Amino acid sequence: MTDLTTLTLSVTLQKLRDREISSVELTRACLERIQQVDPLIRAFLIVTEDLALQQAEAADKARAAGEDRPLLGLPLAIKDVFSTKGIETTCGSKILRGYVPVFDATVVQRLYDAGMVMLGKLNMDEFAMGSSTENSAFQITRNPWCLERVPGGSSGGSAAAISAGMALGTLGTDTGGSIRQPGALCGIAALKPSYGRCSRYGLVAFGSSLDCPGPLAHTVEDVARILQVMAGHDPLDATSMPVDVPDYVARLTGDVKGLRIGLPKEFFIDGMQPEVEQAVRAAVATLEQMGAEVIEISLPHTDYSLPVYYLIAPAEASANLARYDGVRYGQRIEKGEMWPTYKATRGQFGPEVKRRIMLGTYALSAGYYDAYYGKAQAVRTLIKRDYNEAFKQVDVIATPTAPTTAFKIGQNTDDPLQMYLADVFTLPASLAGICGLNVPCGFDKQGLPIGLQLLGAAFKEDVVLRAGHAYEQATDWHTRRPVLNDEV
Repeated sequence: MTDLTTLTLSVTLQKLRDREISSVELTRACLERIQQVDPLIRAFLIVTEDLALQQAEAADKARAAGEDRPLLGLPLAIKDVFSTKGIETTCGSKILRGYVPVFDATVVQRLYDAGMVMLGKLNMDEFAMGSSTENSAFQITRNPWCLERVPGGSSGGSAAAISAGMALGTLGTDTGGSIRQPGALCGIAALKPSYGRCSRYGLVAFGSSLDCPGPLAHTVEDVARILQVMAGHDPLDATSMPVDVPDYVARLTGDVKGLRIGLPKEFFIDGMQPEVEQAVRAAVATLEQMGAEVIEISLPHTDYSLPVYYLIAPAEASANLARYDGVRYGQRIEKGEMWPTYKATRGQFGPEVKRRIMLGTYALSAGYYDAYYGKAQAVRTLIKRDYNEAFKQVDVIATPTAPTTAFKIGQNTDDPLQMYLADVFTLPASLAGICGLNVPCGFDKQGLPIGLQLLGAAFKEDVVLRAGHAYEQATDWHTRRPVLNDEV
């Protein structure tokens, strides 16, 4: 019998519709897989076994009654940054330990409405601040391709759970690369939608002008199916845009003839791993052979993206995390008097969160606001303008997703700048508010995945999904799965 955990979401959905398998069978297979391999990977913070089986049974009854919904009976898992009614939501932080929301985030509710079976909540860097999932207050998640290496971050649990076959799809968030970069390091498809495409209501905020919920899965088609459910205007989120949502799956033609692909010189830099550049250039050559037109372009303000991001994002984090003082928000540590209590409560934040709060508070402080935060916002506008101009010439921009393959656990923990550089290729698109897709495009000599990043103009997810899907049809990188053993 086929191992159900090796199938893609789209194939599995068809098997459910053809009554070849049941949702209960499928869910039990995923739960058994979690029990088998998650002690090695540590992707899950909570496994909601009883809820999953109840929902799977309900899905089978609904299908037997003739009902069909886009994700009916499919087991998915959610990054622990989303509010989930009745299920603890910690954001990977001690300060939220024990917090059980009374409502679901809009995107989670939409997945439920589409028939999702909820497997549990996934590990992440604390408050989504990190590139390796080493900053979680609870555990370090490991990369299924090599257990000594990181899965990327902050959605490392979301990427590792897919790569290890524990879920058919997951939900993550991308503020500066936190969906795309772990997607690259774990060898899966991963999409950051345009800012405003998916509701942020019920998403615990890190950088309010940057945070984007998005899907991760084995294939581009799987990602498209999840996005179809998530996307769309939400009156509960003022930043959610009232724009039409196309039929993403119908746009996956497998054809890129006539598509103009931009290759920016600023993304092929000294210091990046040579195998990454070779694999990405080979992927672009494949698209060209398939009929796409490749055009050399320039995004001149790219070099400013890293400093701009690390002024804007920490400033927004400083403002957003100010509420966690133990009075109305956050787990209170009582020390009698107000100041010791406040200090002990805020002291629950991990070192990376504290670092970003201090950076952001400094950038926003009197006398420094104009010189730092104000200037960063002005340069952000220039970065966005670069992309607007580029998309007048091209339909898609192709770059590496990350400058290297997965690095070893602990390798960069004492060097924050080196850690921040892991997102150097994903930050610009986040600042510009455009969409970006990671697609696996090869492996290095150590057998670690390499990712191709395809960027599209705002609300042109259908274009990058079309390009990524066509590339998948011409290659087999996305079909490869890691072999897990008991050695850590």
